[in-house]
Amino acid sequence: MADAWSIGSYTFTSRLLVGTGKFPDFATMRDAHLASGAEVVTVAVRRLDLKATGEASLLEWIPKHMTLLPNTAACFTADEAVRTARLGRELGLGDLVKLEVIGDPRTLFPDVVGLVEAAKVLVKEGFTVLPYTNDDPVTAQRLEDAGCAAIMPLGAPIGSGLGLRNPYNLRIIMEAAKVPVLVDAGVGTASDAAIAMELGAVAVLMNTAIAGAARPVLMAEAMRDGVAAGRKAFLAGRIPMRLHAAASSPLTGLIGT
Repeated sequence: MADAWSIGSYTFTSRLLVGTGKFPDFATMRDAHLASGAEVVTVAVRRLDLKATGEASLLEWIPKHMTLLPNTAACFTADEAVRTARLGRELGLGDLVKLEVIGDPRTLFPDVVGLVEAAKVLVKEGFTVLPYTNDDPVTAQRLEDAGCAAIMPLGAPIGSGLGLRNPYNLRIIMEAAKVPVLVDAGVGTASDAAIAMELGAVAVLMNTAIAGAARPVLMAEAMRDGVAAGRKAFLAGRIPMRLHAAASSPLTGLIGT
């Protein structure tokens, strides 16, 4: 399979993962998901309306070919996150989990102590854990040591659209990790996604940048193309940066010399 990537027992070809929140309506969400080319969609377990059926249910609008990635959004302790992950599995959402343990309600930065604690429990219970973490290489290593299947450092605070605020730390995490590194949160536009991929991210997860755009479906297409362009540039290898000019044409054998 060309340029595929894997997490646990799952293999994908699209390197864009998308979310389900903040869309103006379910139909727009579905159309954006299809336009994005994404194969993975994350769903907040605690925000699912379990009484909704048919077209009133968010799950009904997710394209059938997409793999669900339940998340523990809105959990502020390790215990809450573990119980939410278990609930997702009991609801039939699968054994993948995007693990979030939030440490601060204003910035939504992760509580890394609680995150590592919850990751250890869920890995032991057989979950394939993808933790949303900060851009600290030490925490990333601890999560990998705990058995997480991937590391998901933030590019910037959730929903901020600020782009990648610390690309140097992200590069350190990517260089050290032996599991896939996915940039999660902070992407504002397609060039941010391309930069994340150029740095060496295996994939990028985003929600607000698409759902909050004036034209979500068109932005989903832009993100799809941005991720693909960044991946190709990473594989191709960029030229070194130089302080001074380097002529594009040979300087020998010029006419008149």
